[in-house]
Amino acid sequence: MTQLLAWRAMRLATIRTTMHRRQILAQLGAASLALLTGCARAAPGYTISQRQLQQALAERFPRSYPLAGLLDLQLQAPRLTLLPERNQLNAVMDLAATGPLLARRYTGVFDVDFGLRYEAQDRSIRAHRLQVNALQLEGLKPQAAALLQRYAQQLADQSLHGVVLHQLQDKDLAPIDALGLQPESINVTPRGLLVRFGPKPLS
Repeated sequence: MTQLLAWRAMRLATIRTTMHRRQILAQLGAASLALLTGCARAAPGYTISQRQLQQALAERFPRSYPLAGLLDLQLQAPRLTLLPERNQLNAVMDLAATGPLLARRYTGVFDVDFGLRYEAQDRSIRAHRLQVNALQLEGLKPQAAALLQRYAQQLADQSLHGVVLHQLQDKDLAPIDALGLQPESINVTPRGLLVRFGPKPLS
């Protein structure tokens, strides 16, 4: 009888220990699930500051552009402004013009707005959809000014279209790749560019 009671007590203790372990595992599983769900809802992002963008562009300037053999335009490094309300950037460049059509050297400004696109092949963020706001040279005669305006969009495309503003490195994307994510959207914010990531499409 004593042995039977001892066996039952041991059996009960084993059952209680097993149930306790299962409860702990269940709680850990729920906590892990909540953490993963929270991470998914957080939509991981990568921020690029205005200063980084400015430096990337500065490396590509000054640049010169001949127009129709009559004008030679020199563009200085753009001054960038973030436009979060339009999800765009603005670039204002100091401009100088010389050439056979002009009696002297003229200076002015070139003002352009543009959007952004992500190029998956080299993991770069590039200028896209350029819109000319103004191309002005102080004191330029009407004939030369009209010629200049005809080439304004071409000048914008040559100077900024497709220009790399930032390139994501393997070390930046390795944790994202491990989670099965990829760049999904680029948003202009008051602090810079915010690249958000989303799930890769199923193959």
